[in-house]
Amino acid sequence: MSRIVTLTLNPAVDVACEADSVIPGHKIRTRNETHDPGGGGVNVARVLRELGVETRAIVLTGGVTGSHLLELLAAEGVPARGIPVNGSTRICTTVHDISTATEYRFVPEGPLVTAAELAACATALIEEQADWLVLSGSLPRGAPADTYASLARAAAARGARVVIDTSGPGLGAALGSGLALIKPSLRELETLVGKKLPDEAAQDQAVRNLLDSGAAERIAVSLGAEGALLATSGGLLRLPAIAVQARGAVGAGDCFCAAMTWALARGESDECTLRWGLAAGAASVMNTGTAHPRRSVIEAFMT
Repeated sequence: MSRIVTLTLNPAVDVACEADSVIPGHKIRTRNETHDPGGGGVNVARVLRELGVETRAIVLTGGVTGSHLLELLAAEGVPARGIPVNGSTRICTTVHDISTATEYRFVPEGPLVTAAELAACATALIEEQADWLVLSGSLPRGAPADTYASLARAAAARGARVVIDTSGPGLGAALGSGLALIKPSLRELETLVGKKLPDEAAQDQAVRNLLDSGAAERIAVSLGAEGALLATSGGLLRLPAIAVQARGAVGAGDCFCAAMTWALARGESDECTLRWGLAAGAASVMNTGTAHPRRSVIEAFMT
């Protein structure tokens, strides 16, 4: 089995809790608080670990919250390598309003990183010798838009297969960097192409145009309750979402990305790869907190 390394440049400690009602100006009493290690690549590594993959999460970490993040990863048995930064790792908070079944998510911008700290990440990636590299999550403040593009080209030159799951300028700059897979959500895809994609025909044309431009070998678009779309040189495939009772959506897209990467590394077909992604996403939203799919549940959805 291939070794899959993930990189998270702007990780977080994810705090989730619930309240009877969220009312502006009131003191909101919360309960059932959980702490999870979070951030795109962190979540991907956690799911890969659950699937039995040899993996390592490389994370930029700073302050006591950075230490707490590494402690949380260690508690889950996820091998991790922290690259120290001067700032403090952010804390993201999700509050579930019981009265309205509404989820409120508060996401700080995170620390300002330096060129030296980013260079340390690049060195760590070289030392890890990954077969597959997943660059996932938002770029931190101070990181140039082409950060992921540079890392992807360097990894591809060493023979690694590269997956990118990010948004905005970081995603746009990375297109055409020898990528095996990109995984935007529909909203991220619309931002990438600069227009709304209101129906299947518009979405299909947008991903075909990206493929034709050499953006990546595969483009997987997560469509929420509508399922997902996968475009490759062999054609375009849509599959519906798996119907489950959703309890929390934080990290569901990362679970989707993790399972798809795992399937690609195993040499699965495109259809099977997309089905694994949907299965992991469905297993994730059944739980509260961040990215808690169980392998048994994922596998059950594949039968």
